[in-house]
Amino acid sequence: MPLFDCDEVRVAEALPSGKLPSYIGEHRRRLRERFLSGGAAAMPDYEMLELVLFRAIPRQDVKPLARLLLDVFGDFNRVLSAPVARLGEVKGVGDAVITELKIVEAAAQRLARSRILQRHVISSWDAVLDYCHTTMAHRDTEQFRVLYLDRKNVLVADEAQAQGTVDHVPVYPREVVKRALELNASALILVHNHPSGDPTPSEADIQMTQQIKIASEALGLTLHDHLVIGRSRELSFRSEGLL
Repeated sequence: MPLFDCDEVRVAEALPSGKLPSYIGEHRRRLRERFLSGGAAAMPDYEMLELVLFRAIPRQDVKPLARLLLDVFGDFNRVLSAPVARLGEVKGVGDAVITELKIVEAAAQRLARSRILQRHVISSWDAVLDYCHTTMAHRDTEQFRVLYLDRKNVLVADEAQAQGTVDHVPVYPREVVKRALELNASALILVHNHPSGDPTPSEADIQMTQQIKIASEALGLTLHDHLVIGRSRELSFRSEGLL
């Protein structure tokens, strides 16, 4: 059921003077104060989106657009991670809105990545999982990434190896281990997402992982794990006894 009637999708016109209508300005002021005093935890998704949209649409009421975006994509995270082309199809979304959304998405990913880059990955496992969910959980196509580690299990590179469709991504074991040698890595962690939301590995996932494990062992590399990222949870091949 839609979050609101489509007839509600409208924005207030700017005043002739170029100033915000007083009720819109007051609403924005209250939202900013609430965010600064209490943080994001107590704010619903549509209000968080409003805060992001304020900069992109400085002279209009953005609440209807925030609600429309949530109706189309589902939640705050999925709005941020939605493909540019799909965002552009939403009425009221232009280049300025897309830019603001993608800046926030990139900032979130960069912050999550900074918590694991050049750090001991095994002892920072929660940060690794947080990073993987931030970058991959809400994608609508599959992506395959490899985290390359040195002898001390410090992350030296995080690379997307391939992009795929909604239920398949091509992976070439030879290229994965070849890149490890180029980086002088000693170990690796495989990561890919399931857009369906269910992280249960397919038979193809299991076979591909075994191929990479065999290729890695032949070159003295350690395959620590293969993580499959779903919408709200992940599956570890090692924890499930698949490695």
